[in-house]
Amino acid sequence: MTFYRIVIIISFLFFSILNWGQTHDLSGIVVADGNVEGIHVINKSAYRYATTNTKGEFVIEAKASDSLYFSSIQYTPKFIVVSASMIDQNFIKVYLDDSVTELDEVTIGKILTGDLNSDIGNSDAERPLDFYDLGIPGYTGVRKTQAESRVYEADNGKMVYLGFPFVMFNFNKFLNKVTGRTKKLKRVAKFEKEKNILTYIKEVVGPKLFKQEDLAEELHAEFYFFCSDDENFQLRCTNRSDVEILQYLQEKLIEFKANNLADN
Repeated sequence: MTFYRIVIIISFLFFSILNWGQTHDLSGIVVADGNVEGIHVINKSAYRYATTNTKGEFVIEAKASDSLYFSSIQYTPKFIVVSASMIDQNFIKVYLDDSVTELDEVTIGKILTGDLNSDIGNSDAERPLDFYDLGIPGYTGVRKTQAESRVYEADNGKMVYLGFPFVMFNFNKFLNKVTGRTKKLKRVAKFEKEKNILTYIKEVVGPKLFKQEDLAEELHAEFYFFCSDDENFQLRCTNRSDVEILQYLQEKLIEFKANNLADN
């Protein structure tokens, strides 16, 4: 087999695997007789999650062969396997059936004591189902923003065996890095985080600062920009208490006034 033929075969496999395994933002709509807002759409294959809006519309990251799980108290749960045609059309329509629940026999005569813990223990009520009951992987930490999720998707992916001994390659990560997509998404995520932190400072911590410190109101916006331009801004303000952020702002205010004084 010539060298050029090997190159052609590897290139063909590369683009075939990449196209098949590429994650897309799949749009869809849930159709049912009742309210279609707030229905859970869970990608069990890729650990992605979405909810429907008032029209039953949703967008979720998925690729061909992923399993989507639709869950709502009002409707019977449903599994859908994403097909290649759904990815090509970038659309999926799902019909849900009403969930018929038979009421348990009611026994009259339960005595309520007024002790909440005791009354709950004596009742026949069962706790609501959660993702542990359904056998679905759940996440209880701080959820990623959309920008952070896109960065994670671009910088990760399945390793593909190339056919050579111990040679694995991550096509998704390589392609996103080469095209500059990962770098761009990281820049967007950084900007979004800084914007959210700055908004919180302006609305919550900033007013506390200016009750203690004197600064002309027309200089407030310039001061906030001065803080956000600091290379330690995220380090000093992300996941910090109001007291810690306030201390940081006081330090920056001293620098800001000194710079203004020097300029004047």
